[in-house]
Amino acid sequence: MPLWLELLVRVVGVVAAFLVLPLVVGQAEHKVMAHMQGRLGPMYAGGFHGWAQLIADGVKFVQKEDVTPREADRAVFRLAPVVALVPYLLALLVIPLGPNDLVGQPLDIGLFFVLAVVGVGVVAVLMSAWASANKYSLLGGIRGAAQLLGYELPLVLAAASVAMAAGTLSLPGIVEAWQPWWLLWQAPAMVVFFVAGLAEIRRPPFDMPIADSELVFGYMTEYTGLRFAFFLLAEYVGIVVIAALTTVLFLGGWQGPFGDEYLGWLWTLIKVFVVSFVIIWFRVTYPRLREDQLQRLCWLVLVPVALGQLVLTVGVKLALA
Repeated sequence: MPLWLELLVRVVGVVAAFLVLPLVVGQAEHKVMAHMQGRLGPMYAGGFHGWAQLIADGVKFVQKEDVTPREADRAVFRLAPVVALVPYLLALLVIPLGPNDLVGQPLDIGLFFVLAVVGVGVVAVLMSAWASANKYSLLGGIRGAAQLLGYELPLVLAAASVAMAAGTLSLPGIVEAWQPWWLLWQAPAMVVFFVAGLAEIRRPPFDMPIADSELVFGYMTEYTGLRFAFFLLAEYVGIVVIAALTTVLFLGGWQGPFGDEYLGWLWTLIKVFVVSFVIIWFRVTYPRLREDQLQRLCWLVLVPVALGQLVLTVGVKLALA
């Protein structure tokens, strides 16, 4: 296959995943939350249990008026939703789906790249908050910045633990080095990474930056139409990215009971959707954390646990050397 054609196929595959997987996760969230809360959920769009509800929502957002506040910084205000969305697309480029280079772009420093681009999300939050010229947006942006900058540390430390165990920053390399017994000795790092990942994508119970009961909708208050839809899409793509990273780093990626060579992509998708289900479950189960609780969890629980896991990983590596 010519190089240009191979690159085209890889990019189209990643873009298709970028557009389809968030819709699947969003529809699953509608139905899972409905069942957990004893209600029907959307039932009409598409005809069969409302399967096309998110598509209908997308059409609705396109038709809505795009409003920019008079006092807003127009250029920054309009650019912020794109900045929120693009980092997740770049992250999906390097997350492997299966063996034999079944990945958009294999990188030897793939883990470093993913953590770097995901961290750009704080810029989008600050851009939207400041440019909106709205006090509720600004308060939500300040909360979001404090949350994202704080939880970035345990997220990176937990990822560093598994990278140290595997001896590589390559995401496919980490999957190939993974062993089932890592589920035990890397379990604290997995919990820290998962919880910090929820905070990074601002999912409940870490949705303090968009606390509707006190901040209207935080840094997204002034957004309407398609730009508001971009922020919502970024949230669902963030679920896919965090679930995929948890799968690749801690759950063995494409490794399964049998058929890794041909069914590896299927094992990866199954694990991603299981982790996504847990993320949805957290939204239904736990109430929103207060700001002090959120910061205390980060600095007094997750960071010490992540540092302890790093020490444990060093000890195990030295013992096995």
